[in-house]
Amino acid sequence: MRDNIGELLSTLKVAEILEKNEDKTEKKVLWIFAIIGAVAAVAGIAYAVYRYLTPDYLEDFDEDFDEDFDEDFYDDLEKEEAAKAEADEKESDEEAEE
Repeated sequence: MRDNIGELLSTLKVAEILEKNEDKTEKKVLWIFAIIGAVAAVAGIAYAVYRYLTPDYLEDFDEDFDEDFDEDFYDDLEKEEAAKAEADEKESDEEAEE
């Protein structure tokens, strides 16, 4: 019986030691994840500030391109309408002559 009690006590001591070791490893893992999260948060904030403070040069380029395109498009459209009007006039003149 004493052997059983001795075994039981030694098992409890081993269990306590294992629990302490598990607690230490869990705390280490928790600290590692906390550090990684903090670094990721700082990096995200730094990137957001960078994007906010950096001027957008592409926006100026797009505006210039749009203006040129619009002018050329409407110039071409006016030329096409004028050509159609001339063609219609010629057809009406030819029909009137017949």
